[in-house]
Parts: sequence; C-alpha cells; structure tokens
Amino acid sequence: MSTTPRLQLPLIAASQAQKEVTHNEALARLDALAHLVLLDRDLCPPPVATDGDSYLVASGSTGAWAGQDGAIASYADGFWTFHAPVIGLLAFVADEGTLAVYTSAGWKDYGALLSEVATVSQSPSGAESRICTVEEEVTLSGASTATTMVLPDRSIVFGVSARTTEAVTGVLNYHVGIAGESEKFGGYLGIAEGSTNAGVIGPQAFYSDTPLLITANGDTGSFTGGKVRLAAHYFLPVVPGS
Repeated sequence: MSTTPRLQLPLIAASQAQKEVTHNEALARLDALAHLVLLDRDLCPPPVATDGDSYLVASGSTGAWAGQDGAIASYADGFWTFHAPVIGLLAFVADEGTLAVYTSAGWKDYGALLSEVATVSQSPSGAESRICTVEEEVTLSGASTATTMVLPDRSIVFGVSARTTEAVTGVLNYHVGIAGESEKFGGYLGIAEGSTNAGVIGPQAFYSDTPLLITANGDTGSFTGGKVRLAAHYFLPVVPGS
C-alpha cells in the first residue's frame, strides 16, 4: 500500500530516497483537507487565489479547473492541487456561512447552526425549516418606539426577550409588544440597566411583517432616554424552490 486508505496520504517506502518529498506531499494534503474551509462552491473558472485557499470545483469548470468537476481545489506555491472528497468529510462553506458534509449522495448542507438564521432541515427541492433568533438594540424616545426588525410574514413566533442595556429614563417601566397588544411579550419591565425578561407566548403565527413596539408606562408616559435590546425567537418555513 502506497497511500492511506481514506485521505490518500502518500506513505514513505522502506529505504526510499528523498523521503521529504513524500512527507511534505502528505502534509500538504492533510493541511488542505483537515478542518476544511471552502471559500466558494459555485465558481466555474478558477479565481485569483492565495496559498491555502480551497474551493469546490463547480460543474462545467474551465481553465486550470477543466475536467475537475466536484473535486476540492487547493492552491499553494502557484499551483492548484485537486482532491476527491471522501464520505464524512465536513466543510465550512465560507461565503454561505454554512456547514456541509460529503455523503454517498453528494454534499448535504447542515446549516449555519450558530447564526441568527439556522436551517435545520432541507428538502431536495429546496424547502427549508429555519430557526431564527434575530435581535436589535433600540434607543427609546417619546411614548413608544418601534423596531426596524420585524416578525416575518408566515413566521411562528415563540417569544421576544428583552434586556435593558442602558437605564431607561422618564418612566417607571415599559412594555414590549406589537401595535394593539402593547404587553404581548412582557409588561411593566424593569428600567434599570441589566434588567431582563423572556417574553414567551403560544406560539403564534404571524401573517404579515410585524414590527415590535416598546411602550412607555408611568410618570410622564414618555421616554426621555435609555436603550433596550430585543431578540425575536421564531420558526420560519421556506417553500420549495422548484
């Protein structure tokens, strides 16, 4: 056997001359495939690259990648080296912020599990189930302040959590909700910096993009300062792409 069975690392033969060549080749292959980072997987002609860059060669590639469809292309010392993926190989696809695993059926996405929007499952036609945790820090003023982020159309909302990140002034407390339901995600919340609330609900489906609303309560009935960070927690279905 001249190579390892899985990653095809070249082995040094007994009494081999120039052992460093074989050893260095094995290290280069291991450096490319271990903790694999694919910068892109949709390119056809090879891009301008620097040492250590790796890509998944897209179908129909040309130039230096011609005939290497589906291979992992790694660049070093001015040359491209191509590696066949092996079952179980895990890759971080950098431009998509997602993880992919090579299986007997090809590459399968496993989502950006620690991002704001994580795809937890996907059908062959592109339908997705997403779990989302999206946040915004809101500077308070007036009788109420709305967020620019929204609870999306067709989302199923589990709750909205809140943290007072800068002491709120002008009121005794505040509510977190939506238009027409000012306390939906918590009422009479603390104005001191560091106060928190986990405002869980039903869950409930929303059928239009809906901003959140922070409403002043007590004393003047208007905010004169302060900041609150809100995080919306929801499930979002994505329809099939074909």
